[in-house]
Amino acid sequence: MSKVTRILWLSSSAILGASFLEPAVATAVEIPSAQYITPVAIETSIDPLTTESYQNDAIEQVTSVEQLSDVRPTDWAYQALQNLVERYRCIAGYPDGTFRGNRAMTRYEFAAGLNACLESITQLIGNVNVSGLATREDLETLRRLMEQFSVELATLRGRVDSLEARTAELEANQFSTTTKLSGEAIFTATDVIGKGSENTPVLQQRIRLFLNTSFTGEDLLVTRLQMGNSQRLLTTSNNKGLDFGAPTSEGFQTYQVFGNTENNVVLDWLSYSFPIGSKLRVTLEATGGVFDDFTPTLNPFFESYDGGNGSLSTFAQRNPIYRLGGGQGIGLSYKPSSRWEFTAGYLASEGAIPNQSDGFFNGDYSALGQITWTPSERFGMAVTYNRAYFGSNRFGFDNGGGNLATGNFAFAGTALANAVGGGESVTSNSVGLQMTWRVSPRFNLSGWVGYTRVYLRDTDAKGDIWNGALALAFPDLGKKGNLGGLLVGVEPYLTNLEGQNDLFEKDLPLHVEAFYKYQLTDNISVTPGLIWLTAPNQDADNQDILIGTIRTTFNF
Repeated sequence: MSKVTRILWLSSSAILGASFLEPAVATAVEIPSAQYITPVAIETSIDPLTTESYQNDAIEQVTSVEQLSDVRPTDWAYQALQNLVERYRCIAGYPDGTFRGNRAMTRYEFAAGLNACLESITQLIGNVNVSGLATREDLETLRRLMEQFSVELATLRGRVDSLEARTAELEANQFSTTTKLSGEAIFTATDVIGKGSENTPVLQQRIRLFLNTSFTGEDLLVTRLQMGNSQRLLTTSNNKGLDFGAPTSEGFQTYQVFGNTENNVVLDWLSYSFPIGSKLRVTLEATGGVFDDFTPTLNPFFESYDGGNGSLSTFAQRNPIYRLGGGQGIGLSYKPSSRWEFTAGYLASEGAIPNQSDGFFNGDYSALGQITWTPSERFGMAVTYNRAYFGSNRFGFDNGGGNLATGNFAFAGTALANAVGGGESVTSNSVGLQMTWRVSPRFNLSGWVGYTRVYLRDTDAKGDIWNGALALAFPDLGKKGNLGGLLVGVEPYLTNLEGQNDLFEKDLPLHVEAFYKYQLTDNISVTPGLIWLTAPNQDADNQDILIGTIRTTFNF
């Protein structure tokens, strides 16, 4: 390569690089992993000077590549940097002796480096007596080359001007520099077979809008709006005459959760999470918070956080003890390593009510702790403990009756399990064991077992509630993005209640669910499926129930 060609290449590359830089860098900021929604990226304008303290790092000229501590002879650009330093003196470093070759630079930094480089080259070109450098004949050749390529240079300038205009238009009309808007709409045709002629096919819907905001790139403010007209399909099933007055929640579907707003838009979830250091993450729940917002549930393909991209039923998503409690509160997630995660949280369902019998500490509450062990990306286990209180006469205050259904437990389980004790106040202690195993890229095995010990404070009676499930997932079945699922389990059912065991049946109520999600496009999926319930409300004398559903989900 001739001297002129080298100078031409260096100068034109620097000038063209400067021309393509924009006033602000459009950066894809990865939203911290949150379980309520598929991770997305927010397009936002970020000034590196506000995110890293480079403003005090003055650029300094170096005379040898050896002065740059983070540049090694094995680096792929080492020879190029060495030539620029030693031949043209065109490389500047930072006061700490680093080059920081992998960091994006600002326009100011580029201008400072380019100016130093051009001044050095100008001095070298002006000295025609220096052997091995450009002569005046070289400059004439350079001038002729620029004339020959004038058309191409003009075309490049036109393209740059067009890009600047389009970028300015996008910046002027963008939704937000910090907020990503996403949504989900679910249309469902469903019917119940086997419960009587009063059932009829229905078409129900639910829409959710998410405003996901990140101020630093590591925090996340979630604002969720919701509207819908969905309602539960089943009513109370008789069980030997014992009836606590609550409908059964067996076969409850995900889109029905908080779904009947009569098509009025409501704010049903508001939370903010942020890191403290590199291992601890804090989640503040202002309204609508649940434990799975910040706690791993270890059922990756069935879990859609009550959305429309996983299982049909709420029960098939996760161990129901995660649903004991909700509202306002705080969650902590501590990850000392990639294998271990410790989660703790406290939620108060009446935390926003300033009555003496309610509030953050005097009303209904639930507390959860979990230890999660993931020795590899393919396997994980978790042990969970939940303690909750729902009802009256806590701390001497009378805040009305309560039961487990008060704390979102009503989205799964028999009527007896949800409403045990009727209007008495209830304290519960629950433990759960969860696991998941990615056997192969096309097959995943998950399962759990859960136990809840209830204590009726008014009568001193105690009871036992059990649940469990085994889930088989077949991702990419048929084509990429599809999902086949099969689950066999037992929804929460009451097995023992002191003083009343002779008043109700304790037959095993099986839940069998099969579905197939077909991904029509990147944003539209159709999921037909069946839910088969045996011994509804844990009474084998009740007729089996078959729920057929065709769910269409739109994500945008």
